[in-house]
Amino acid sequence: MASRQELSEFLESVERRAFKQAVYAIRDDDSALDVVQDAMFKLAEKYADKPAAELPLLFQRILQNVIHDHFRRQKVRNTWTTLFSALRPAGDDDNDGDPLESLEVEGDTRVGESAAQIVERDQVLQAIEAEVQKLPTRQREAFVMRYWYEMDVAETAAAMGCSEGSVKTHCSRATHTLATALKAKGITL
Repeated sequence: MASRQELSEFLESVERRAFKQAVYAIRDDDSALDVVQDAMFKLAEKYADKPAAELPLLFQRILQNVIHDHFRRQKVRNTWTTLFSALRPAGDDDNDGDPLESLEVEGDTRVGESAAQIVERDQVLQAIEAEVQKLPTRQREAFVMRYWYEMDVAETAAAMGCSEGSVKTHCSRATHTLATALKAKGITL
């Protein structure tokens, strides 16, 4: 059984990668944050009694299920929104967004790097992230779990609910697609 401290440390260690994975899947930061929080709550509520070694696999499965639930809810919400949007009067588009909320604060100081190095690295990372987002859903899931979370093939297959062969196929296709797209942009890793 995982102690309260082990559970807390696990959730702290996985939060950033889980958020990035959710952003790749959902493509909306706010919704991705909600999804990750829901997944963390579900893990803590329902599986806190499991051994610490089982937490990564359980969390991945929960996260994938919450992402799929998000898309199901979104589909229903979009159906109703479409139906009711015809009833809304024309010209009733209020824009209450605060532009300051869209600003991001950089967490690391990147001491010892020149401005050119920082900009170049950020551009490469943005290009990689953009190409990862373009991958088909299953390829993106397999790629992120295998290479971002460093899960083995069996763990990834269990988390995705598919065979190990499917995971290998999805990863192979994802890496080939990414390599081709990045090479076309002049990025070689």
